[in-house]
Amino acid sequence: MGILPAALAGIDVRALLAGAGDMVLRCASDDPLKNPALVYAGLQWLADTKLAKRINVFMPYSDQLRDFAAWLVQLWAESLGKIHQKTGEDVGPTPIAALGATDQHSQVQLFMEGPADKTITFVNLASSPPGPEILASPSEGPELEYLGGHTLGELLDVERRATAGALARRGRPNMTLTLDRADPRSVGELIMMLELATAYGGSLYGVNAFDQPGVELGKQFTYAILGRPGFDAAFKEWKSLPPPDPKRIV
Repeated sequence: MGILPAALAGIDVRALLAGAGDMVLRCASDDPLKNPALVYAGLQWLADTKLAKRINVFMPYSDQLRDFAAWLVQLWAESLGKIHQKTGEDVGPTPIAALGATDQHSQVQLFMEGPADKTITFVNLASSPPGPEILASPSEGPELEYLGGHTLGELLDVERRATAGALARRGRPNMTLTLDRADPRSVGELIMMLELATAYGGSLYGVNAFDQPGVELGKQFTYAILGRPGFDAAFKEWKSLPPPDPKRIV
């Protein structure tokens, strides 16, 4: 979302930009360990290139932040999945979106006991709404009575902590990004941190994080097939591709 659409949607753009500016200052530190964007990019790059953890799972534990997962997948994949500028090697992590606790009993099973080729990044709110209190009485079954007095927000947070601990117990690397709250300033900080991490990632992977050459050929073929002027060479290249083999059509 650009600044104008954000403003039209009623988002406090000044607070959003202020948060982004705060993160820029934090990431200008001469101490790498005080630069959260560099720490994030460096850990993911090391996990990929040194430990063969080539899949990055991004998993907010908040419905308010659920769209960040899809956004991060687009940002990470488009920016870093490229050909190394010097070696010609195909490089880049594979990002996956997940949502806690929606994916607790689907994807988490794979993360826990499937191939050990992933890192998991949880996103947590330090000040999340407690939500309604859970009412559990003996009449609903003694096995649920222990939930009485707890809130839904508390239950969600405990599930995140328990999942992170279980993954660590299984030797599956994971980290947690914590926002103060889901307000424009904190969201601006998170957006800028991940964008800066992507730029750092480009340097670490030896690619230009600010272009998308892999998308261009498909666009050129599309223009050529539709007859757009100036794409005759692309059309010839398209026509030179082998046609589908009827024997392989099921």
